[in-house]
Amino acid sequence: MMAAATRSRETRATTVRLPRPIYDQAKRFVDSERAETRVTLNEFFVAAIQAYLKLHRRRQIDAAFASMAEDANYQKEARLLAEEFEESDWEALGLGESHLSEE
Repeated sequence: MMAAATRSRETRATTVRLPRPIYDQAKRFVDSERAETRVTLNEFFVAAIQAYLKLHRRRQIDAAFASMAEDANYQKEARLLAEEFEESDWEALGLGESHLSEE
């Protein structure tokens, strides 16, 4: 699956200098998994970079949400919204519970 996704995209060739222990460890991993996963060393590095970028983006999102907890204006707005929708939330909960009790 990873091979097909990698080949379907436009690519750029680049040179990367890796510390020998990291290269050796990655090569051993790919070689040991090749029969099962058919992953190449290049695909392994692409997947690793994608995973790192995804983790980095997730941390950025988490940091943005964390800052919302400290933002007094956001907290005030959230409370006002919760109060505004409180009645309809209770109605929706009641409808959901009655639907579940009918089953």
